[in-house]
Amino acid sequence: AQRCIRLYTWRWKCSSAVTPRITSHYTICPRDKDPRWEGVEMERFADEADVVIVGGGPAGLSAAIRLKQLANEQEKDLRVCLVEKASQIGAHTLSGACLEPSALNELFSDWKERGLMAPTHDLVAPSLPMNNHGNYIVRLGHFVRWLGEQAEELGVEIYPGYAAAEVLFHEDGSVKGIATNDVGIAKDGSPKDVFERGMELHAKVTLFGEGCHGHLAKQLYRQFNLRENCEPQTYAIGLKEVWLIDEKKWRPGRVEHSVGWPLNRNTYGGSFLYHLNEGEPLVALGFVVGLDYTNPYLSPFREFQRWKHHPFIAKTLEGGNRIAYGARALNEGGYQCLPKVTFPGGMLIGCSPGFMNVPKIKGTHTAMKSGMLAAEAIFPKVTAKDLASETAGLHVPEYEDNLKKSWIWKELYSVRNIRPSFHNYFGLYGGMVYTGVFYWILRGKEPWTLKHAGLDSAQLRPAKECTAIEYPKPDGKLSFDLLSSVALSGTNHEGDQPPHLTLKDDSVPVANNLAIYDGPEQRFCPAGVYEYVPLETGEGMRLQINAQNCVHCKTCDIKDPSQNINWVVPEGSGGPAYNGM
Repeated sequence: AQRCIRLYTWRWKCSSAVTPRITSHYTICPRDKDPRWEGVEMERFADEADVVIVGGGPAGLSAAIRLKQLANEQEKDLRVCLVEKASQIGAHTLSGACLEPSALNELFSDWKERGLMAPTHDLVAPSLPMNNHGNYIVRLGHFVRWLGEQAEELGVEIYPGYAAAEVLFHEDGSVKGIATNDVGIAKDGSPKDVFERGMELHAKVTLFGEGCHGHLAKQLYRQFNLRENCEPQTYAIGLKEVWLIDEKKWRPGRVEHSVGWPLNRNTYGGSFLYHLNEGEPLVALGFVVGLDYTNPYLSPFREFQRWKHHPFIAKTLEGGNRIAYGARALNEGGYQCLPKVTFPGGMLIGCSPGFMNVPKIKGTHTAMKSGMLAAEAIFPKVTAKDLASETAGLHVPEYEDNLKKSWIWKELYSVRNIRPSFHNYFGLYGGMVYTGVFYWILRGKEPWTLKHAGLDSAQLRPAKECTAIEYPKPDGKLSFDLLSSVALSGTNHEGDQPPHLTLKDDSVPVANNLAIYDGPEQRFCPAGVYEYVPLETGEGMRLQINAQNCVHCKTCDIKDPSQNINWVVPEGSGGPAYNGM
C-alpha cells in the first residue's frame, strides 16, 4: 500500500492535471526527487585514458587513427578510447555517398593496397565528371567499418554499444570526460531489477564527434558560449533508399544529381542517384530538403516518394526492389555557422560543428580532416613530460588555429554564399544565377558574406497562412508508406525504457504546435515517431511519441517550432541498423 501511494504521488508530481507526463526521462524528471530511486546504488565506475573520443564516424575514427599513428611513429604510450552508441561501427552511419579522397589520401597513402577496393568493390570511380571526377562512390557504413578495423589494428580501444550520455566537468569548469548511459530503467522512469549505472571515462582531452546536432555538443555550446560569434546552424534532412534494379539499367559508377522538383522554388532541396559497383546491380538514391522550409504541411518523406515518379528516375527503378531505407539531418550552414571548436578539456570535430560543403554535397573528407587536425594538435600536449595547463582539462587552441590555415577553411569560405543566396524572391532560380555569376566566375572571392535566414525552427508559418499539400498515395512499386519504409531501416529499441525524445513541457505540443502549425512533427519526422491521437476521454488531442521508430536523425530537435523537443541518447545499441547504407 505504501508503494502504491508513493508511486501515485510521484506520478502526480511529474504530470499535468489531466494526463500522466509523456516524458519520464531523468533529464526532465530528476531521480533525486523520485522516491522510487531511494536506496538505489548510483556510484559509477571510472576509468582513465589519455584521449576519449565520442562518436565512431569518419571524424572520430580519423582522429583516433592519426593519434595512434603519431604515437607509434614516436614510440609513445598513448591510450585512446572511442565510444559509439551504435551496436557496431557503421550501423548508424548514413550518407550518399560520393567520397572525395583528399583526407583519406593523407591518412593512408596506401589505402588502395589495404583491401578497401577489393573484393567487395565498396568504392568505384564514377564515369561521369559532374565535378566528381576522381571521387569514389561508397557506402559510408562499409567505409566507416573499414576505418574502425584500421583503428583497432593500431591499438585504439573501440566500445560500440556505449552511448555517451553526459559531459563530466572538473571543479574548475573544464571538461573531465564523459559518462555512458545508464541501463535498466523502465518506461515510467523507475529502476528495474537489472539497473546498472553507466561508466565514467576521464581524459586529458575529450573529442566530440557525435555527428550532426549532437546532444552533448548542444550542452557544450551553452556551457562555453561557443556560438557567440557565429550564425545559428541551418540544416537539411536527407532521406535515402537502396534498390536492386534490372541489370540492363545498371551503369556502375554513374552519378546523377538534380535540384528543385517536386519542391517549389522557395524550398531548397535536391537529389542524388548513384550506381554502385558491388557485383550486383544496386543503386543508392536520396532526396535532401532544407529544414528552413516555411509550409508546415510539407513532408520531406512524401516529397522523396513523389520524386521517384519523375520519368527520368522511374525508368531506372521500374522492375526493381527497394531493400533499405534511412534518414538523417545534415549541416548546411557552412562557414557562417562554424562555432568556436576548442574549450578547456575538449574540442568539436566533424559534423558536430558542421564542416559540410553544401554545393558539393560532401562532408566526409572535411570531417576526416578535422579529426586529423585535432589529433595533430593534441598529440604533443598529451605526451609532453611536463604537462603545463591552466585548467585541469587541457585546452588546445592550436587545433582551431590549424583549422583556419587548412584547406577545410579555404574550401568552406569559397562556397560560403551559395546556400544563403537562395533566400531571395526568385528562390531556387535566383540562387542558381548567383552561383553561376559569383562562384563559377569569381570562385567565392566576392568581398561580402551573405547571411542565412536564422533558426530553422523559426521559419514555419502558421497553418492558416499556408495551403495543405495533397500528396499522391504510394503505389507500392516506386513509392511507399512510412512504416514499411522504417521497417527497412532495421530500427530497434528496448521497449521498456523512458522515451529518449523528451519534452521540456508536455502541454506545448497541443497548445502550440497543433493549435498554430497543425502538428508539423507528424510530417517532418521521417520515421512516424510523432502522431496526435484523441484523448481517452474523447475530448481533445494528445501527442503520442513512438520512440521505438526513431532513426536518430535529430530532425525533430531541429525543426520543432516550439523548441520543446530535446533528443537524448537511448540505451546503448538502440536505433537503426543501416549495415552499409
